[in-house]
Amino acid sequence: MTYCLGIKVRGGLVAIADTRITAGTEMYSNKKVSVHEVGKHSLFIMTAGLRSVRDKSITYFNRMTEEQGVTFDYMFEAVNAFGDMLRKVAKEDKEMLKSEGYNFNLHSIIGGQMSKDDEHKLFLVFPEGNWIEINEGLRFQIIGNSNYGKPLLNRGLTYETSLEDAIKLGFLSFDATQVSATDVDYPIDVIVYQKNSFHLIEHRLEKEEMESISKQWTGLLKESMNSLNDSWVQNIMDKSLISQEQ
Repeated sequence: MTYCLGIKVRGGLVAIADTRITAGTEMYSNKKVSVHEVGKHSLFIMTAGLRSVRDKSITYFNRMTEEQGVTFDYMFEAVNAFGDMLRKVAKEDKEMLKSEGYNFNLHSIIGGQMSKDDEHKLFLVFPEGNWIEINEGLRFQIIGNSNYGKPLLNRGLTYETSLEDAIKLGFLSFDATQVSATDVDYPIDVIVYQKNSFHLIEHRLEKEEMESISKQWTGLLKESMNSLNDSWVQNIMDKSLISQEQ
């Protein structure tokens, strides 16, 4: 399983990807996010699904942009181009994978800004190569294990959230997933894009450096629970006592 999160706020984009790869009974680490920057061509691609499909699609995309010199004026053009590469891989490998018992599967989150975009953009790309845009109303998208990380984001993230707080919320969303799922793990790659900067910041976080933050968050959650008004709980307990006395 995978945990890849893309967030769009007014100030920019945040992307967080774990590195746990599961292949049968084996587990190892590898990047799930790639950064592509040439001039004002600035974007990242995160993926969840078959690693072979991911690697081949990214290789084709890199060859098109780096070797053939293809550039984009708008983010949707870059997303369309990646979708074309995904369909090319499907044409080449889908039937072979199916014959071996594998479903052709790759979900991707692509974010960035091109020279003619009026703002930063974030997209979710499906295995078929079609896509939707993650806009002000949606705010974020998780591919992979989304069961544990969504509640915090749904409660705490708005379009007006600062980039700094979006990074915090993104990490806490990953932390909730990591402590609950054995197939999501450190290190994690964090990508930050500030609006109109045309430059991506990439940073890797290791478990050792974030352990104190995770423990602090656990403590704060316990403190918050203890400070909640519990009169409603006492009402329940009082009814229980009355029932026992009868």
